[in-house]
Amino acid sequence: MSNERRREVIAALRKGTVPQRGLDFLAVGLRPFEPVIAGELGDVAQGGAVFKAVRGDYGCGKTFFGRWVQEFAKKKGFAVAEVQISETETPLHRLETVYRRAMEQLSTADCFLGAFRSVLDGWFYGLEEEVLAEGTLAPDDPRALADRADELLERRLADITRATPQFAAALRAYRAAQRGNDHATAEGLAGWLAGQPHVAAAVKRAAGVKGDVDHYAALSFLRGLLLILKDSGYAGLVLVLDEIETLQRVRGDVREKGLNALRQLIDDIDGGRFPNLYLLTTGTPAFFDGPQGVRRLEPLAQRLHVDFQTDPRFDNPRAVQLRLSAFDHDRLVEVGTRVRDLYAAAASAPDRVRRLAHDGYVDRLARAVAGRLGGKVGIAPRLFLKKLVADVLDRIDQFADFDPTEHYQLTVGDAELTAVERESQASGVDDIELDP
Repeated sequence: MSNERRREVIAALRKGTVPQRGLDFLAVGLRPFEPVIAGELGDVAQGGAVFKAVRGDYGCGKTFFGRWVQEFAKKKGFAVAEVQISETETPLHRLETVYRRAMEQLSTADCFLGAFRSVLDGWFYGLEEEVLAEGTLAPDDPRALADRADELLERRLADITRATPQFAAALRAYRAAQRGNDHATAEGLAGWLAGQPHVAAAVKRAAGVKGDVDHYAALSFLRGLLLILKDSGYAGLVLVLDEIETLQRVRGDVREKGLNALRQLIDDIDGGRFPNLYLLTTGTPAFFDGPQGVRRLEPLAQRLHVDFQTDPRFDNPRAVQLRLSAFDHDRLVEVGTRVRDLYAAAASAPDRVRRLAHDGYVDRLARAVAGRLGGKVGIAPRLFLKKLVADVLDRIDQFADFDPTEHYQLTVGDAELTAVERESQASGVDDIELDP
């Protein structure tokens, strides 16, 4: 792992968040899923489409799993995007907002975030490269090159025009603005194509389009993006909708709209409307099985139903739902020692880090953190890794006389805990926080 990526991983763990990159090193217990994910991504790259739901309790690593799939997909030539579903900022029933957030988070192997503009520019550049590869035009004749590229553009836009005429019209205008060095119009059209609201009317008039991207246009624009990605040499798009269980906390009418939007996405994927799309959602078991989740919409419940009554060892990873098992103590210690070794690789005194934070100490710290959380190892990884990095490894690295066995005593304050972690400490029902 590069020093830059190592710093990113350690910095994220220090804050108690999931790293954006470098997750292969931390992946514990995910290898059994790799062959199935690889096979499904291969099908998507050949023009198929896949919907996958990941279920697991808090602390099982659903967000981690989603980002691990994204990293895995980027190595196979996919563009990826992750959207955190929330009640206010990104409600699922507002697909135009979901689309906009996805374009803001679009990532490729060459561009970590904000790759939408580079994908567009790369597509147009590829057209000119293809024209030059024909060998019929002189490279020093820009006018002939532009005309021939425009002819090729119209042929490529035929499929996009059938799928979403406004998307194609904006692409033409975007190219014309770039060619005419009208950067303001080009920027505005790129933003409109990415679903951004409040684009100036003059910019939209230049492309002959009106209004903002709405719920229905968002799905058409997604299809247009998939065509551009495939035409640009990408294998497709992996879109992760994380924390979809937030639908349970919204008003009943909003919840129904969100569930119906999810059903619509699944049906469109099954109907072949989104070739080269891998859609992954994450949620808690309560969302998939409880009365305030999927079960409120019978057609959706039927599409997502999987029998999880059998031994988890025999779960079918090819099913529409994957079940993530909670962390046990051995897995917690394993990821802790991996983080310790990753930290030591760039520490000022790596030998001292490994000697003082030895395997036995990591084991004891893992037990202590889990004990503070009511013995629930499954919800301990976030807090455990944060304590390990920020309270132990950082101090060993900075202070030559610091010995965690002598100078560190685990403390856990309410301010650093999530609601689920605080509830695990409750000694009785009166100590459990409720969110009305």
